[in-house]
Amino acid sequence: MGGGVLILLDTCVLVFDALAPERLSAGALRAIEEGEENGSLVCCDISLWEIAMLIAKWRLDPGTDTLSFLKLVLASRAIRPLPITPEIAKISAIDALFAHHDPADRIIAATALHYEKPLVTCDEALQAVKGLKIIW
Repeated sequence: MGGGVLILLDTCVLVFDALAPERLSAGALRAIEEGEENGSLVCCDISLWEIAMLIAKWRLDPGTDTLSFLKLVLASRAIRPLPITPEIAKISAIDALFAHHDPADRIIAATALHYEKPLVTCDEALQAVKGLKIIW
């Protein structure tokens, strides 16, 4: 998977694309549209959990049930969720890489670092991760 084109979407980008596309930057939207055209859009599996938790805590209202929304988010642009691997887990535990301790953010950043692929995100904490290629 490391050699092909992949575009990793952060949790905020998945939510914005589905519910508030006007919040996406021009660069993010361009990357999403190009990724959709060539089938290269991916997300971390933990992003699905983050979205489910936002819905469960009433911090996000998708207008439908959680399972239907998650399936729609993935299917709408043929986004493939990537699992956490031992290598990603190891990278996510390197404190020197991260200024914060959010485990989901660490896993998302570690996934992008492991595969050496860009991360589409508006999250300033993720944008500060050394060596991470950001699209926004």
